Amino acid sequence: QANANHFPDIEDEAERIRAEAGLDSADPAAGLVNYLQTAFGVRVAILPPAPGFETVRRFLAPSRTLEISEALPQPSRNFQIAHQLGLLAASPVFEMLSKEGNLAEGEPRALGRIALANYFAGALLMPYEPFLDSATALRCDIELLQHHFNVSFEQACQRLTSLQRPGAQGVPFHMLRVDIAGNISKRFTLSGLRIPRYGGACPRWNVYSAFLSPGTINAQISRMSDGGSYFCIARTVQKGVGGHGAPKSILSIGLGCELAYARELVYADGFDLESSEAGIAAGLQCRSCDRMECRQRAFPPVYHRLNIDENRRAVSAYV
Repeated sequence: QANANHFPDIEDEAERIRAEAGLDSADPAAGLVNYLQTAFGVRVAILPPAPGFETVRRFLAPSRTLEISEALPQPSRNFQIAHQLGLLAASPVFEMLSKEGNLAEGEPRALGRIALANYFAGALLMPYEPFLDSATALRCDIELLQHHFNVSFEQACQRLTSLQRPGAQGVPFHMLRVDIAGNISKRFTLSGLRIPRYGGACPRWNVYSAFLSPGTINAQISRMSDGGSYFCIARTVQKGVGGHGAPKSILSIGLGCELAYARELVYADGFDLESSEAGIAAGLQCRSCDRMECRQRAFPPVYHRLNIDENRRAVSAYV
């Protein structure tokens, strides 16, 4: 968040390695495998699901072997290979950024390296200038970006949030990922939208209603109780590997921007962006929202004095 989700040093490393490896955006797999072998002596083995190999990626340093689960779809395989390549090729950069960010030794720094390696993988598979040019030309049509760069929906969304190079900036997005219980497992905001750090957010956010229409992009204008207005899209994604009977997780990805940028998104076509009446009245969380007339209120605001009348029921029990 402090770096606006943009790390120039990692972008430079990714561009250098991409050029050395001669990666092709449409089919980067062969280039990734060849570069790992020639530059680091690492062999990539795609292994079928089997007892004892429940992980999706495992690097065996003694044998210089990177094992990738065959159960992963190709975009996820590419991402996992690129992630490990980042750990091998950009480790000094990750260490420098971890120190600059004052990450403590041990688990905090290890988690930081994982996050930075994920960023590297996205930058390697979706190079900055070509991705920004495509996003601009396609008006952030995520499904077309997926096909062009051979990546997943979530990977494309996350890359859109990192296009903040001075002089070559994309739309300032916010992004969050939630599960069906409301837990937020990924959060980042450049749009100005406040995203709760703990617990769930307002049930009127379309990142939750997306679960009602799995796999379909849901778009809405959100009018927040603090006066901000945002254009938001959301879609579910399925996580998990394995065949029949293997557990799968359904998550929802939310991506949005200030309403002023909405015309730069293809999803805003057909919306009346000028009307102050258009959109859904929403808030941050029930505990901090002053929309007392909300029919979906679960809790009263922390500052609201309860005045319960047993003989009267309004739209909310807390009015």
